[in-house]
Amino acid sequence: MFGGAGVSQTGVEILKEAGHEIEYFTKALPEDQLKQKIKDVHAVGIRSKTQLTADVLKEAKSLVAIGCFCIGTNQVNLEYAATHGVRTRWLWGMLTDAVIAAELVLGEMIGLARQVTDRNTELHSGVWNRVNTVLSHEIKGKQLGIIGYGHIGSQLSVIAEGFGMIVRYFDVNQVFPLGNALPLKSLEELLKTSDFVSLHVPETPETKNMIGAKELAVMKKGAYLINASRGTVVDIPALASSLKSGHLAGAAVDVFPVEPFANGKNFQSPLTGSPNTILSPHIGGSTEEAQSAIGVEVATALTKFLATGMTLGSVNFPEVDLKPVAPKVVRIVNVHHNVPGVLKQVNKLLSSCNIGKQICDSKGSIAYLSADLEVTSGTNTEEILKGICAMPENIMTRIIA
Repeated sequence: MFGGAGVSQTGVEILKEAGHEIEYFTKALPEDQLKQKIKDVHAVGIRSKTQLTADVLKEAKSLVAIGCFCIGTNQVNLEYAATHGVRTRWLWGMLTDAVIAAELVLGEMIGLARQVTDRNTELHSGVWNRVNTVLSHEIKGKQLGIIGYGHIGSQLSVIAEGFGMIVRYFDVNQVFPLGNALPLKSLEELLKTSDFVSLHVPETPETKNMIGAKELAVMKKGAYLINASRGTVVDIPALASSLKSGHLAGAAVDVFPVEPFANGKNFQSPLTGSPNTILSPHIGGSTEEAQSAIGVEVATALTKFLATGMTLGSVNFPEVDLKPVAPKVVRIVNVHHNVPGVLKQVNKLLSSCNIGKQICDSKGSIAYLSADLEVTSGTNTEEILKGICAMPENIMTRIIA
């Protein structure tokens, strides 16, 4: 197993204590090195900089699990991973990471409303510019429009209300509001009425450039836009134009369509030099406390999956909760294409065994099967494994004892 690009040491220690051999890297590996390292490992722990594309995953001969120690999984080709039996786990429902991202957004809203970054830059340049109060505002009583009311969006909603903000949100799914927040019927209504607009959506074909020149023009003159979700959801040149024209009063951007692979003087964006604009290098989930909590959460889930086959928290597999394997029992764990007749074939191979427990669940085209077999002198698990692996529908099969 290997972990890279700054995976928390708390997670590394949990995996080591579980008896796994770990190779650890402090930085994301380039593709050629990644292909070499991934060949013989059973599990990989990554953050957002490590790109597990189909080309990289093709080189993995023994891989069964990927743990994403970050928000989101768009750095992993989930479809390829699932259809090759590689279960992917990420930080699903982890309150810590949602809160710290929401904290950053709230801090940026206050900074934008008071033009803190522009005044800070001026003072560092030796310029004292105590501007007219007409350019400085409170956030209390202002409307915050949240696009995407998931883990982060809902947490931001709660925190913002504590500062006296009026919260409205738009989500393509029907989501129950927290506190006094209210849903709006359309994105256009949210953009037209909000003083601050904060984006919290995943990267999908539907969200690509969802905020472009047309949407920015709909926003209130003097409004502020914050994007701490994914870099592709905002048309960056259009945002730069809206800021420089004075239509928007400010923006904060933590994510970009293309981000440098390594630290250094290698960042370029149309947003540089825009007035009252906060640019940060994808730090929404980057605090010591959050990374430690993520390390515990994801490493524990990886350990359970490898030891029991439990798949709770998976994004590309059915979610199945499994207890540790009992004494004198072996567990067959199988991933197969979700087509008729597979269970019949498997049960035929298991017909001579006493099956203590069997679970089968599916997610789209992928099905996940677990069967606990009581071991007797006549149990030939190798033959059973060989028979299941020979099935044309088989993707991956392993034995846990």
